[in-house]
Amino acid sequence: MPRRSILLFAGVCVAIAAALAITTIVVVNQREGAIPPLETSTGQAAVGGPFQLVNQDGQAVDQTMLDGKWSLVFFGFTYCPDFCPTTLTMLEATKQQMGDGAKDLQIVFVSVDPERDTPQALKDYLSSEGFPRGVIGLTGTPDQVKAAADAWRAYYRKVGEGEGYTMNHSLTIYLMGPDGKFRTALAHDLGPQRAAQVIERTMARG
Repeated sequence: MPRRSILLFAGVCVAIAAALAITTIVVVNQREGAIPPLETSTGQAAVGGPFQLVNQDGQAVDQTMLDGKWSLVFFGFTYCPDFCPTTLTMLEATKQQMGDGAKDLQIVFVSVDPERDTPQALKDYLSSEGFPRGVIGLTGTPDQVKAAADAWRAYYRKVGEGEGYTMNHSLTIYLMGPDGKFRTALAHDLGPQRAAQVIERTMARG
C-alpha cells in the first residue's frame, strides 16, 4: 500500500477511535446485566449544552444552573431498582469523603422517564434516607428530556409496556466545571474514595 494511503488510513482509524472514546456509553440492561463504564477524561469534549427542564419544585431551569458550581450530572429514573439508588448512595459517601471540599459541589439527577417522574415524584424520591441532601432533580416534557440527554450524549430507551415498563439508560456521571463545561466522566461504581480523588484532582486543575 502506498505511504500516502497508509497515512490516510491511520488518520481515519485515529479519528474513529477518538469519536468512540467520547460517545461510548454503557447501557443498563435489566435482563442481561450491565458492564460498568471506565473512568475517562476527555478534557473539553462536546458534552453538555443548552437545556430547558423543570426542577423538583416545579421551577423552570436551564443550563445556567450549572454556572458557578461544580456539578455531578447523571441520568436515571425514580423507578430504577438498582443502579440509580446505588449511584446516589455512592455520591453521598463521596461527598462525606471530600468533607469541606464538597461544599461547592452540586448533584443533578435528570430523569429519563418524564411519563412517571413528575416534579413531586422526584421530590419524594430524592428525600429518601441515605441519598445526598440537596440533590437537584430535573424532568420535563419528552422532547425536553431528549434534548438534554442528547446534549450529554446519554442513552435511554423504554422497555416494556403498561405500568411495569422500565428504562434502559447509560450510567455515566458527568463532572461539569463552574463554567458549565464538561471536565471528566466517572464510572457509577468507582467507589467513594476513588471518586473523591478524581473530583478533587479535577477541581485542583480548575
